[in-house]
Amino acid sequence: MTPLFTLNLLRVLFLTFCAAIGAIASSELRASMWPGVGLGLLLGFVVVLIDRLLKGFSLRAFSSATFGLLLGWLFSTLLLASHIFAYLPAPTQWAIGLVVYCTFGYLGMMLAMRSNRDEFSLIIPYVRFAREATQHQPLVLDTNVIIDGRVADLCATGFVSRSLIVPRFVLGELQALADSRDPVKRERGRRGLEILNDLQRSRDVELTIHEGGAEHDVDLGVDARLVRTAKMLKASLLTNDQALGQVARLQQVPVLNLSDLTHALRPTFVVGDEIELNLVKEGRESHQAVGYLPDGTMIVVNHARPHLGKTRTVVVSSALQTSAGRLIFAELKDGTDNLASHR
Repeated sequence: MTPLFTLNLLRVLFLTFCAAIGAIASSELRASMWPGVGLGLLLGFVVVLIDRLLKGFSLRAFSSATFGLLLGWLFSTLLLASHIFAYLPAPTQWAIGLVVYCTFGYLGMMLAMRSNRDEFSLIIPYVRFAREATQHQPLVLDTNVIIDGRVADLCATGFVSRSLIVPRFVLGELQALADSRDPVKRERGRRGLEILNDLQRSRDVELTIHEGGAEHDVDLGVDARLVRTAKMLKASLLTNDQALGQVARLQQVPVLNLSDLTHALRPTFVVGDEIELNLVKEGRESHQAVGYLPDGTMIVVNHARPHLGKTRTVVVSSALQTSAGRLIFAELKDGTDNLASHR
């Protein structure tokens, strides 16, 4: 059952409940049932409309607004308790009090919603609005790793956290790429947005769009804002950008680099290992053929030129580490027989 289906089902049940309450109220008043049903449905539709309008209003924003409203009420009470308006007529005092409460309440809510957890800790020194420790830290995604597209499969394996956080400015960067006149950038941006939509619909991950901490960091670059956001949320940074990973580690931010993970998971072969290999092109020597492992490692097979375009079992004979990566040399498993017949 998808979250959208569950929400729509709850809305239908709520409307049904409102209609039933309206019908019961009409029967208690000894009136016709249908006006009560209509009034109940109207009330239910208004509540559902308010719910739809508050779609982008998160629980974090609500709690921040409540705290700001409380601060505004406290300052307003202290101001009015000073009796500086005591010489004014009672109706004027009431009007001024209403204006003071509304003004300080509004300012308190706006300031609280624009603040992050570290700024809250300055007001309440012994309370830290920190995320509770969980088995897996949440992951902050950068733009490149979203476009890469492997994050969904990685989370589905269960080796990393399924709680993903995408800062609002990263979403804005993807949208700017999708609207670019450059066809390559436009394609990358659209791919990133499609992947985010797939992640949001997936039951294997929990995707959150982080709204806070962007306004006062507008002068910083995207990389600096990513590191700052991950540090503020006490989350790990998931990226495939080596430079960004090094900067984040210097600032004590945990980093998961997909490139490092791919490198660590590459299979290691020793002399004598057998590999099923598709021979795709000719080698440098006249008798050689070349094949590639899934990770891109090149294997040069001696005396395999007659087997081009075929899959053969080869035996590793040696390996060489070059500046471009690993280079493995191998022989056909039945290389002696094939070589003899070829001669």
